[in-house]
Amino acid sequence: MSDRSTTASAPATSANVSPYRLRSVPIIVTLVLVLVACGLTYAMWQAYMGAPWTRDGSVRVYVVSLAPQVSGQVVALPVADNQYVHKGDPLMQIDSRDYEIAVKLAEATVAQAAADAQNKVAEAKRRAGLSDLAATPEERETYASSAQAAEAVHQQALANLDKAKLNLQRTDIRSPVNGWVTNLQVRQGDYATIGTRAVSIVDADSFWVDGYFEETKIASIRDGDPAKVWLLGYKTVISGHVDSLARGIVVANASPGGNGLADVNPIFTWVRLAQRVPVRVHLDHVPSDIRLVGGMTATVEVLPRAREP
Repeated sequence: MSDRSTTASAPATSANVSPYRLRSVPIIVTLVLVLVACGLTYAMWQAYMGAPWTRDGSVRVYVVSLAPQVSGQVVALPVADNQYVHKGDPLMQIDSRDYEIAVKLAEATVAQAAADAQNKVAEAKRRAGLSDLAATPEERETYASSAQAAEAVHQQALANLDKAKLNLQRTDIRSPVNGWVTNLQVRQGDYATIGTRAVSIVDADSFWVDGYFEETKIASIRDGDPAKVWLLGYKTVISGHVDSLARGIVVANASPGGNGLADVNPIFTWVRLAQRVPVRVHLDHVPSDIRLVGGMTATVEVLPRAREP
C-alpha cells in the first residue's frame, strides 16, 4: 500500500515543479537577448561615434593647366579629349613660320653686331698703340668707349637670338606630366593667345583622398596611420595612410562686416556642430578595377596605431 502511495506522489511532485521551470526559461532567454542587444548597441555606438571615420571624403588630383607662351594659329592638335598622354608627348603645335623668320633676323643682327664690334675693337687697339702725337688721349678714350658700346650691342643681339630661338621652341607644346587631357575646348585652326589656358592635363601620378573629419576625432589621428578608403559605387577597399592634417580652415566669424566689425553668427547654446578638418590620405595601392576620378565621393576610415606611453 505504501509503494502505491509513493509511486502516485512522484508524478504529482513533477507536475508541480515543471511549470515554474518552464516559465523561467523565456525570462532567462529574454534577459540574455537584452544583454546581447545592449552590447551590440554599445559596440555600434562606439564604432559610429567614436572611431575616426567619415563618409565626407573626396578624391583629389592636381590639374596642370597649359597656356601658350607665344601667340599664333593652331596648326596641329594630335590629342583628343580624355586621351591619356605621356610626359613629353606633343599636345599642340602653333604656326612657327613667323618665329623661324624671327630667328633668321636675329642671326643676321648678331652677325652684323659681331662684325661692327670686331672692327671697333681693332680701331681702339690701333689708337691705343699710337703715340700722343698721332692720337690724343681723348681720341683714344672715344674709340675705346665706342668699342665697348659695340660689344654691348653684340651681346644684346645674342640675347635677342636666344629669345627668338626660345619662342620658336615654345610653338611646340608638350605634356609636362603623365595624365589625361580633360575638357579640351581648343580646335585646330583656332588662334592661341599668350597666357590663355588651352589644354588641361589631369596628373595621373597625383591622386589622393581628402577625408573631412569632425574635430572631435582629430586627436586620435596621427601622420602615418593606416587608412582604408571606399569609393561610392565600388566595394573594393583602397589601402593608404595618413599623409598630413590641415592646419587651418576658414573661420566664418572672423570675416569682417560692412563696417569692419566681426560678423559673428548666433548659435543655440545646447547645439554646437563640430567643425570639419581635412585629413590628406596617400593612396598606397589602387586596385586595377577602380577608376579614380577627381571629385568622387569617398568614405575614409583611419586605423590609429598604438601610441607609445
